[in-house]
Amino acid sequence: MRAAFIQSFLFVSLLVSSGGAALAAETAAPVSHLDDPLARSGTARFYNMDYDGAVRDLEKALERHADDPFAVNHLAMAVLIRELYRMGALNSGDYANDSFIGKPSRPASAEAKHKVSGLLDRARQLEEKRLEANGHDIDALYARGATRALAATYTGLIERAWISALRSAVGSRKDHERVLELDPDYADAKLVVGTHDYVVGSLPWAVKAAVAVVGFSGNRERGISELCVAAKSGRETPVDAKILLALFLRREHRYDEALNIVRELTQLYPQNLLMAIEEGNVLRVAGRTGDSAAAYRKVWESGRKGQYPHGHLEVAAIGLGDLLRSQKDYSGAALAYSLVDEITNPDPDLRQQADLAAGEVYDLLHQRPQAVKKYEAVVALDGGNDRASVARDRLKEPYRE
Repeated sequence: MRAAFIQSFLFVSLLVSSGGAALAAETAAPVSHLDDPLARSGTARFYNMDYDGAVRDLEKALERHADDPFAVNHLAMAVLIRELYRMGALNSGDYANDSFIGKPSRPASAEAKHKVSGLLDRARQLEEKRLEANGHDIDALYARGATRALAATYTGLIERAWISALRSAVGSRKDHERVLELDPDYADAKLVVGTHDYVVGSLPWAVKAAVAVVGFSGNRERGISELCVAAKSGRETPVDAKILLALFLRREHRYDEALNIVRELTQLYPQNLLMAIEEGNVLRVAGRTGDSAAAYRKVWESGRKGQYPHGHLEVAAIGLGDLLRSQKDYSGAALAYSLVDEITNPDPDLRQQADLAAGEVYDLLHQRPQAVKKYEAVVALDGGNDRASVARDRLKEPYRE
């Protein structure tokens, strides 16, 4: 089986998280724990990137609703996404191209692995118990599909067990297709199905043939249409569906539509750095470079004032530097990358990324001493990774485009 086939389904699982991962903040749902104020506060914290706060609230909500598989899934999702963010696996740029899936920059912790796997086992037991009593229990089917989507993400991105991850991802789609057979108006199930449709429809022909072996087809426009339904009518999935729509519309060059969604989400969750950065990303690929630079600078300035307490502000500096570098404004790019120096205890991976890029633009400016200093800083941060290897090459010979 082609790796791209496996990656496509893992991509779906990562971005939709647990199917029910939207944690429905604004609308009622047929799941009692969602009426719990702790579940609602966990929602707001999660989408504002306060993952520690979200986990605390959702743990307390689960204590009150111990037999609810949705509550278990929601906590598992929050723990998993918190860990993936710590690992450096939530960069939207990794998912905007045809590879669909990025490589984490650091391994998962043993504690997080134990907690997520335990929660997934607990959710499966609750779901199977309900389905044994009633095989047409739509909510239990939906919850099982959500658990399988989470399991695909966990086993793929953390355990690196690709075939097992693929089985879980395929099972997730089948469960949600069955939900739609039983109730075509169950809009939340269109999140997984629609995303699969879009991803499979985007794959090269040869990989689509591999997908067909397991009975799946795909169509990009159908996938977008299904996601629109989930965004408009879903009880649990509107936010997740909008996040996916913004990403897919960007890939489809439907930039104005993507921007409208990103700006709506940014207003709803003003502390979410990744959503704010996405506005600059969309503007950049749309060719609106001046507006893109202004968006990155706005994020940087707002972040320095405390707007994004849970995000890595380094990404704004790197985004601005990359944009200016693409315009051959090497002096401006060097200054942008060097903004990372102003951050107390920056993320080591992002610091290394900024230093390597800064060294290269200093070489392009024929400012060799400054370039050497940046390359040496890259090696000093972590001498055993790919960036350090590149930096060593740059120390031997100046970088040239």
